[in-house]
Amino acid sequence: MQSTIALVDDDRNILTSVSIALEAEGFKVRTYTDGSEALRGLAANPVDLAILDIKMPRMDGMELLARLRQNSNLPVIFLTSKDEEVDEVLGLRLGADDYITKPFSQRLLLERIRALLRREQAAQEEAGSEGAEKPLIRGELMLDPLRHLCTWKGEAINLTVTEFLILKALAQRPGHVKNRDQLMDAAYGESVYVDDRTIDSHIKRLRKKFKEIDDDFGQIDTLYGVGYRYKDS
Repeated sequence: MQSTIALVDDDRNILTSVSIALEAEGFKVRTYTDGSEALRGLAANPVDLAILDIKMPRMDGMELLARLRQNSNLPVIFLTSKDEEVDEVLGLRLGADDYITKPFSQRLLLERIRALLRREQAAQEEAGSEGAEKPLIRGELMLDPLRHLCTWKGEAINLTVTEFLILKALAQRPGHVKNRDQLMDAAYGESVYVDDRTIDSHIKRLRKKFKEIDDDFGQIDTLYGVGYRYKDS
């Protein structure tokens, strides 16, 4: 089936050029020029992936993603300018799956889109198969890939697919250190490279979500210059 992508940007040149490139690769594209219009459109007609500019009139990309995340784990790629603080944008406030800095190559954008869509398809196929993974339990943590469900001390925590995969990679082998490259592979696949700061931002976001449930949460250790590990329970 053709995947449908929402492209949200107030720059009509980007809307036109990126739409042409995506449609040439077989994608369906819906374009929006601001966040408010996109929010209404995505509620009425869901898509498989969204590409959001950060700075837009009426409703910017940050607010749009926050609204979408209230009831959706839709894969999201941010378009960001070089002078924006990606750690703050991506990690502390939002929970996007990926970001690309303007100006960007359309080939790079296509690679990132395909990687996220392949991951989503693989997760859906796994969930529907008889050999689907069983829930992973580590002390107070429970991860159920079949239902994309994470709980801590019995309370549900809403994670994006990227956050879920990073946490699962860490929790599968408590006490073992995972470097950033290994976490990139777990979250994005081996064919996609993302900046180290992207992984760091997702880790910050994970910790923040758990601390909202439990102020004493400290299961994810940082080993500076090495990587991260999930503590033995």
